[in-house]
Amino acid sequence: MKRYLLTGTPGAGKTAILRWLECAGFPVVEEAATDVIALRQAQGEPEPWTDPSFVNAVAALQRRRQEGAVGPPGEVRFFDRSPVCTYALAVHLGHPVTPALARELDRIREAGVYERRVFFVESPGFVTPTEARRISYEESLRFERIHREAYAEFGYTCVPIAPGPLADRAAAVVRHVGAAARHGG
Repeated sequence: MKRYLLTGTPGAGKTAILRWLECAGFPVVEEAATDVIALRQAQGEPEPWTDPSFVNAVAALQRRRQEGAVGPPGEVRFFDRSPVCTYALAVHLGHPVTPALARELDRIREAGVYERRVFFVESPGFVTPTEARRISYEESLRFERIHREAYAEFGYTCVPIAPGPLADRAAAVVRHVGAAARHGG
């Protein structure tokens, strides 16, 4: 299976691209951090990302989702974020890189879990706040830089996906993957 990552700053459009790819027939795996935030907020924790245990919860859910996403050899699957994003999040938030996160980063590197080309969805020039996304545009640009640096540090190549219409952005991802790879061909 070929596992491709979508990453970038919060609010850049990763999830919209992922939905487009899913509707086009590609298997996809959802972002873990948003779901950890939603669950913890539903349990009465208004800002779960302030707790250093948040990093481990995200990394653990990412691993479960990655390991549960099985398919035939050659199948292309898209993932909304990875443990490298969780590392960037820890750096951005000032949380320590926990031993559990460090082990997960080692595991994905040693096993070659993800393709080395990562689709970096660039900021559209603004951020729309949500309950899970409480970041200013200025902070999002800093977070974007941290993401780029983290992926480079871990040996990935970022393929920029420029702002623009959703169909154009998704088509750029598909173009890079190659139409024949879509069904394992």
